Amino acid sequence: MKQKIVIKVQVVFDKCRTKALKIAAAANGVASVAIEGKDRDQVVVIGNEVDVSCLTRSLRKKVGHATIVSVEEDKPKPKPDDKKGGPEIKCSCPTSLCACPPPCYQPQLVYYDHEPCQPTCTIM
Repeated sequence: MKQKIVIKVQVVFDKCRTKALKIAAAANGVASVAIEGKDRDQVVVIGNEVDVSCLTRSLRKKVGHATIVSVEEDKPKPKPDDKKGGPEIKCSCPTSLCACPPPCYQPQLVYYDHEPCQPTCTIM
């Protein structure tokens, strides 16, 4: 059974977010990890048989204050049927004419600002 676990973590810097993601990804049974929320302070973990209390405890030890927001079964989203859409448009021209031309690459120009050298030698 896939679970979707949302844990609110006290994060101040991006480094804390990265650390929280690494800790969550290292837990047993984790399939995916993401950061969500208005303030980007919620770690969303999706996986099979993930130990929520152990994950929260390790986040508290290494990142800071962590609170379990929700644990629920992850249900796959229904895919929209493409057949219900409008009529299918087919191109009557050959595919070589319909394809976009390759991008034009311009050589990189380098500009050197040349200043005349002032001799520093007093002998000459």
